[in-house]
Amino acid sequence: MPDLFSSSHPMASHGWDEDWAAVFAPYAEQGLLPGRVVRVDRGRCDVVTPDGTLRADTAFVVPRDPMRIVCTGDWVAVDPDGDPRFVRTLLPRRTAFVRSTSSQRSEGQVLATNIDHVVVCVSLAVELDLGRLERFLALAMSSTAGAALLGDGGRTPEYEAQPLVLLTKADLVPDATTLSHLVQDVEGIAPGIQVLPVSSATGEGVDVFRAVVAGGTSVLLGISGAGKSTLANTLLGQEVMGVQEAREVDGKGRHTTTTRNLLVLPGGGTLIDTPGLRGVGLWDAEAGVGQVFSEIEELARRCRFHDCSHENEPGCAVLGALRDGVLPARRLDSYRKLLKENRRIAAKSDARLRSEDRREWKRRNAEGRAAMDIKRGRLR
Repeated sequence: MPDLFSSSHPMASHGWDEDWAAVFAPYAEQGLLPGRVVRVDRGRCDVVTPDGTLRADTAFVVPRDPMRIVCTGDWVAVDPDGDPRFVRTLLPRRTAFVRSTSSQRSEGQVLATNIDHVVVCVSLAVELDLGRLERFLALAMSSTAGAALLGDGGRTPEYEAQPLVLLTKADLVPDATTLSHLVQDVEGIAPGIQVLPVSSATGEGVDVFRAVVAGGTSVLLGISGAGKSTLANTLLGQEVMGVQEAREVDGKGRHTTTTRNLLVLPGGGTLIDTPGLRGVGLWDAEAGVGQVFSEIEELARRCRFHDCSHENEPGCAVLGALRDGVLPARRLDSYRKLLKENRRIAAKSDARLRSEDRREWKRRNAEGRAAMDIKRGRLR
């Protein structure tokens, strides 16, 4: 096996660095290989290792918590001599993009892990849906997983995935003035976030985007027809991801990408292409909502009452800004909707976890009573 870390390490092109080498050190002593998951399909995954790409089973790391299921972008430890091959352990994640599985459930679904950039793709072939974009950005800004334990008991710095908005199919906008106004509209709801119009057809903005993603792992997110796979092919310089035409009537596309794939870019960096998302339910995104609607959060700090609900309280700075026309009504409605949804999901999740804890406690208690009965029976 090569040194755990050097600039010539065979995994360097997939994002291997000194921190990952430190995390992996205890597993290297066990003779395991580091690998990065580049595709997951029905309990099996493709893993790139220093010895090449292998197909592995994830049975060893199937947890009770669906948030810990092996995902594209994960770093793992595999047994080089296993037959069949198994993922033996999942390394702590630096970041993860997570959505709720459905508005009616209380579980999260991890879409991509260990990402440095969350790229939200929005097609300019159809009318902008600012509410949907705010939802994506709230999740993108909540994609920090926290510090990961190092092998020596220390901790890595806190990692954050930086959001970026790509306005795709910019060549379909009739003139530069209209395009500029569209960019401004998006910048107005994405404080501090880079907004970049791009066109795979003309190459507009592609070089700028290529420079951004060269610095780590990026995930492309958006609805079907947003041009994600076409953009991935443009960066790769070849037709790797299948594409289909979007419907002219509404700009919606079909799911040409059916799995999440991690691709190494020739200009540096890695890219995770994802299937189009029909729904994006919030998951543990209250901090992200606060960042996306930072102007409302700032106004709320000026309210007369610290627990102001911004409904009809006297001295409410948020309602004052609404009356003065400083705060758009659509923006406040979106803020309220996303906060309410996130709190509902959080409450369901807490209830589910409490229920699981109670079941586990009852199971262990029953096992303890059974063991005691057996022991007493032997004493007779």
